[in-house]
Amino acid sequence: MLRETIKTETVTAMKAKDKERTATLRLIGAKIKDRDIELRTSDKMPDDDAMVTDVLMKMAKQRRESIEMYEDGGRQELADKEKAELGVIEEFLPQQMSEEETRAAIAQIKADTGAEGMKDMGKVMGELKARHGATLDMTKASGLVKEALS
Repeated sequence: MLRETIKTETVTAMKAKDKERTATLRLIGAKIKDRDIELRTSDKMPDDDAMVTDVLMKMAKQRRESIEMYEDGGRQELADKEKAELGVIEEFLPQQMSEEETRAAIAQIKADTGAEGMKDMGKVMGELKARHGATLDMTKASGLVKEALS
């Protein structure tokens, strides 16, 4: 279970006195607890690993956006800190699909759904997220779907 792996890694990092890694792992744990609290009032509980993966994907996306903003603003030391956090977060994410694999998945979904134009983009994106959500950067996929449908 992903949640248990993160807890184990946190203890290992603490014993190794790796402050940066420990801080990032504690941050991940806090975000997971926040999501647990949000879901207490929910009618249906998602699969635990799927929920943890979703939290990690959102955290990774935030780090990528921050890195870009810090580098554009000339704050390399802050960008480096975010890159270090992103590295720890990505350790727990499933392997991301390559661009070629993403294009193949889009072509398959396009054929399965009969999507032809931009009006079908929502349908294709929804199906893409349902089938490959955990292994796909949806921001990049969006551009590839637009390209495939135009």
